[in-house]
Amino acid sequence: MVWVIGNCGMLGTEICDELKKNNIDFVGTDRAVSILDYNELESFAMQQTKIDVIINCAAYTAVDKAESDEKTALLLNANGPENIARLSKKIGATFIHISTDYVFDGTGDFPRTEDMKIAPIGVYGKTKALGEKAVQENCDDYYILRTAWLYGFYGKNFVYTMIRAMNTHKSVKVVSDQKGTPTNCQTLAKIIISIAKNRLSNTKNIPNGIYHVTDEGETTWFDFTNEIKAIASQNGLITNKNCVVNPCKTLEYPTPAKRPAYSVLSKKKIQSALKITISDWKISLKDFLYSDSFDKSKIE
Repeated sequence: MVWVIGNCGMLGTEICDELKKNNIDFVGTDRAVSILDYNELESFAMQQTKIDVIINCAAYTAVDKAESDEKTALLLNANGPENIARLSKKIGATFIHISTDYVFDGTGDFPRTEDMKIAPIGVYGKTKALGEKAVQENCDDYYILRTAWLYGFYGKNFVYTMIRAMNTHKSVKVVSDQKGTPTNCQTLAKIIISIAKNRLSNTKNIPNGIYHVTDEGETTWFDFTNEIKAIASQNGLITNKNCVVNPCKTLEYPTPAKRPAYSVLSKKKIQSALKITISDWKISLKDFLYSDSFDKSKIE
């Protein structure tokens, strides 16, 4: 059985959908079972059929708010994962933990590999880095999946926000000097399910460790927005085609937390381990915008 922690969030909901499609038995929990209380986690686990895989999607993701709320971010991003890691080891479960590109400092201009030194520049990144360390120190059978620029059918995300903004404004201003890779939640969810299925089948031929998982390619938030506009205009999601997308520099759009200027992650390791080819971000975006699962209520 698979246990999805944080099953009500954008990624967690997507993972549960994929588990259903693959006919995999699972149980999901959100805030009703606190990751900050080890005894509560253990008690829940003991009430279930044997749990073979635990997927942790619970996290403090408010990047800017974390700068003034470090205590809560640390609890959810470091202490919580430590509790889950300890429990995973005790019950003999594989632990799949989600991390972020924010563990890097964003300097340079080449894709980050898993073995590169991390150097987070803000509270969110620092607490996620501590979470990675806690997982590595407290269990042996783990997978840490770093992702970036995630969007999906459930919850708030950049794609829904920009379509709504373009439909209601004459112009929008978007940062053009930060580079990364937009990532469809389905890309990450399907890879997580592949790892889970591997463990459930007892094949266990995917080495434990840290992996980077995003779509392929790189772009800026500005170019990402223009691609959203181009595709969403074609299928009628954008009704105000005259909205102008203007570029701006990061310095023109100050935020409490500093963003990585370059956060493209290399996917060679995960593609080699799973023997897969990850799609370019433009293809994944088009699939998202043309999907029957696209929630039009979120752009109204």
